[in-house]
Amino acid sequence: MGIIHRTAAVAAAAIAVLATTVPVAAAAPAGPAPLTWGACDGATAPEQRCATLAVPLDHSRPDGPRITLAVSRIAAARPELRRGSLLLIPGGPGGTGLNTPSAVLGRLPQEVRDRYDLIGFDPRGVGHSTPVDCGLAHEDLSMVRLRPWPAADGSTAANTATARRVAETCLAHGGPVLRSLSTANEARDLDLLRQALGERRISAWGTSYGTYVGAVYATMFPAHTDRIVLDSNDDPDPAKVGRGWLAAFGPGAEDRFPDFAAWAAAPGNPDRLADTPEQVRPLFLDLAARLDRAPLPWPGANPPVLNGNALRETMVESLYDDEKFPVLARLVLAAQGSRPLPAVQAPPDAALQNTVAVSVGTLCNDVAWPPAAAGYPQAVARERAARPLTAGMPVNVMPCAFWPAPAEPPVRVTPRGPSNVLLVQNLRDPATPYRGALKLRQALGDRARMVAVDSGGHDAYLANGNACGDALVTRFLVTGGRPAADAFCPAER
Repeated sequence: MGIIHRTAAVAAAAIAVLATTVPVAAAAPAGPAPLTWGACDGATAPEQRCATLAVPLDHSRPDGPRITLAVSRIAAARPELRRGSLLLIPGGPGGTGLNTPSAVLGRLPQEVRDRYDLIGFDPRGVGHSTPVDCGLAHEDLSMVRLRPWPAADGSTAANTATARRVAETCLAHGGPVLRSLSTANEARDLDLLRQALGERRISAWGTSYGTYVGAVYATMFPAHTDRIVLDSNDDPDPAKVGRGWLAAFGPGAEDRFPDFAAWAAAPGNPDRLADTPEQVRPLFLDLAARLDRAPLPWPGANPPVLNGNALRETMVESLYDDEKFPVLARLVLAAQGSRPLPAVQAPPDAALQNTVAVSVGTLCNDVAWPPAAAGYPQAVARERAARPLTAGMPVNVMPCAFWPAPAEPPVRVTPRGPSNVLLVQNLRDPATPYRGALKLRQALGDRARMVAVDSGGHDAYLANGNACGDALVTRFLVTGGRPAADAFCPAER
């Protein structure tokens, strides 16, 4: 989600009606207001109810201006077995989570449903919470611009100009809510939500960027944590934070691409690209280079051409889930001329404006990034040589190179607190690679155990992992029992 971790939740954000201005309510007393549950617009499960929670715009001024968070709940199926509330922390930054209880209801095991109220929310700045918007031009909402793909010759000049323009536009139009966005503030908001829910301790299931939010919450408020599941884990390195997450796409794509290659060479596959898996990688790289030299018209795309970077961007997104492999294969076949180019299905600009604003604000407010003159062209050249699949994008310049200094340093995740965290991680995750998850496991120390799953794709529990990993996570949520040591779930045959 967001610029860095963009998932299917971007499309879900399109259901929100997003304001282009940022209303800030009048000052209110400090502390959480009681939640009043009512109808939930857009919910796909009739059990889901919604409420709003007022939180301080600036947590250092608890009696100052307030903004609102949109919150949802599906109550535990068996109140007599209820343990408490399970926060469903969305990815991103910029991911919407208000409808997540409805979205996961049919996938969660009944024994989990029986014991927890499922709590969704749109983080500050997102969707139905007090929203932010940068007012970017349509052209700057293109993912081949927002993810900093270098020019065909490796030049970063256009990326630098885009990064400067996006930063200046967001700072001019985002207002005080955008400047308040940070992972630490999301954690503070969640603790007020915990209080408003009447919980002394709260459980959570965070995915993707939500794993960093969950780890920061568990670090800042350890006494208020119950059972914490972190799924598809970000490296918490406080010197890099989001810059490290962007860089992770390089090794992540290299880890994951062989899964796609094996699928794309499988006999009987109607979208087969090659006779052997070994042929798929050079085929892809050669096609990307050809499209760099001679792009094809692609009506409806932003920009309306299929060039090498549009192919690479499709590759990155298709590696998230085996079910998306055909999207990439069919685009390859179309670019080769054997099929028409597929129709483009993109979220409306209004939804992207909100997602991009929250993503930029959070990534840039969390930690200082190197300035634009800090050797990006040299880093891109090295990365292009080492990892040609991603062509230097993961280390290129971002809007944060033109951003003011953060208001506070990043939270350093530590092992101080109860031993109540379970990490679940696919070995071949293209967005949050296993090597980064190991860094989070190390930072949490004896607070955590990790379940490593021999599977590919992003999001493990009840998604792209396997039955072994799912069973260990379910057992933890239901009983609190974790493996005595880190566990490994072999591939399913």
